[in-house]
Amino acid sequence: MHLAGASVAEKKWSEERKQEIIDSRVNTTRLLFDKLAGDGYPCDTVIAASAIGIYGADSGATWVDENSPAGKGFLAKVTELWEREIARFNEINLRVVTLRTGIVLSSRGGAFPKIAQPIKLNLGAVLGSGEQYMSWIHIDDLCHIIKAAIEKLQFSGVYNAVAPAPVTNKEFTRILAKKLNKPLWLPAVPGWVLRASLGEMAQLVLGGNRVSSKKITDHRYSFEYADLPAALEAVLNGENGN
Repeated sequence: MHLAGASVAEKKWSEERKQEIIDSRVNTTRLLFDKLAGDGYPCDTVIAASAIGIYGADSGATWVDENSPAGKGFLAKVTELWEREIARFNEINLRVVTLRTGIVLSSRGGAFPKIAQPIKLNLGAVLGSGEQYMSWIHIDDLCHIIKAAIEKLQFSGVYNAVAPAPVTNKEFTRILAKKLNKPLWLPAVPGWVLRASLGEMAQLVLGGNRVSSKKITDHRYSFEYADLPAALEAVLNGENGN
């Protein structure tokens, strides 16, 4: 199982940081390949993380799936380079499963605590137009998909590891505020404000992709958390120790 990679949201995207993000994915994958190809480790399957960022900074309301072309922008470039290295495991006759993850909902880290914090402080607001899509997955479903990919030999190739019901930023913010019993009284944060403060990295919050999970469900995977309200309820209950 290969999950290595520097966070894309931890620091602003200087040229140095962007190269670090690329190298942390490409070089670690290359190192793993060299070890498995050269040292004869008893391995028949590689499960590798990837990201829906391959579809570009913002594919709008159009559904995208595993057959959609790569988009444009830094995130698409990173993911293309990453997946190119992952695909090399096929050369040594390994079963390769690549999971393109969306926003992982977990109280223990990742994007969700950062998304929820302004709302908890009564400072929640829609970002930009609010029409950009957020394709998400509950951490439990992601873990179950990884387990299924390990155990079931019919899993092979690239899969979107996202729940079947992506929502817009406006919907996500409204539903989360309701679950937290917090008002949304601030106006939307203009895109130019976010671009001025975050630079190129603003695409993480101003862009989005409406990603299909049909290929996963065609493998008879049944999502435990298929809709956002139930997923947020579970995450927040976990946060409260229930």
